[in-house]
Amino acid sequence: MFSRIRPSVEAASSPLRSFSTSQQCSSKIGRMPISLPPSVKLTKVAPPPRRGRTQEMGTLQVEGPLGKLSLPIPEFLSIDIDEAAKKVTVTPQDQYHRQQRAMWGNTRALIQNHIIGVSEGHVAILRLVGVGYKASIENGGKIVNLKVQYAHPVELEVPDGVKASTPQPTRILLEGTDKHVVKQFAAEIRQWRVPEPYKGKGIFVNAETIKLKTRKIK
Repeated sequence: MFSRIRPSVEAASSPLRSFSTSQQCSSKIGRMPISLPPSVKLTKVAPPPRRGRTQEMGTLQVEGPLGKLSLPIPEFLSIDIDEAAKKVTVTPQDQYHRQQRAMWGNTRALIQNHIIGVSEGHVAILRLVGVGYKASIENGGKIVNLKVQYAHPVELEVPDGVKASTPQPTRILLEGTDKHVVKQFAAEIRQWRVPEPYKGKGIFVNAETIKLKTRKIK
């Protein structure tokens, strides 16, 4: 049985926030070429024929030694794969169009994340700080069991494509090819004990730190 305990409202904030990016910054990121490792293969899949007014997006398949991922590509973006130079570039139809500029940098970043994911993998390390805080992996690696001072243990199902392990009782190691899935699961675990600023207890993700406060005595 999975725990029915709900994280607090405060815990709803994720440490993995998405920061807004200006159009200028997006275009600078978008035009940067991406290095393609020899072990990674990219395949462009054309969208199906248009039906009505809606045009479905094409797909970029990214395959490497650690697995295979796919990414939808908007029709206004062109992906050029230079096998000789081992470079990938993303080009919009109109670099001055607001939506295209925004998707330009975002798509380029997602492609790079996928390439790293299938060649090296993505990792998140969680630290459990608090008296009696500990974690274990159960049910053949499918469940993360947290003991973080609730009345009952918290059991979280490990998402597909993510490998969870506990090198130490107070450490959780998450590994996977899809960066978003790994980071999202790390944020989900963190929500059960968001780091608090008075005693410094909580679940910390990667190099996350918190500035301690002193309680005011009336």
